[in-house]
Amino acid sequence: MSLHIIKLCVGVSEIDDLRYWQDRRLREHKEIFHITRMAPKRADEILDGGSLYWVIKGFIQVRQRIVDIVRFTDEEGIGRCKLVFDPQLVPTKPQPRRAFQGWRYLKGEDTPPDLPRGGDTDALPAEMRADLAELGLL
Repeated sequence: MSLHIIKLCVGVSEIDDLRYWQDRRLREHKEIFHITRMAPKRADEILDGGSLYWVIKGFIQVRQRIVDIVRFTDEEGIGRCKLVFDPQLVPTKPQPRRAFQGWRYLKGEDTPPDLPRGGDTDALPAEMRADLAELGLL
């Protein structure tokens, strides 16, 4: 079973905001990535099908497959880690999460299921999807 990462998506209020920022990064850098200070020690498990689950407005709402983990030293001599993502954003059943700093490992059994593609909920605003999930209706 794959190991995943969970991270807060700061400054983003819905999945379309994340998509906008990532499309911009893809045009500028030819890949979508996130730079962190800490590198996962369990990188092999993550690269075996793992995803980053983004927490938006207090709920896990979307995931992205992690395709590479690159350790490097920045221009100031500080060790960094670049998480490289598949461009596809996969909406998930909203799952509430409290705020935390940095990123955390997320076991496969603790991940929310993907939402069906093209389902009736795709057109709903993110807050309404979260409310429906909290009521157990999604």
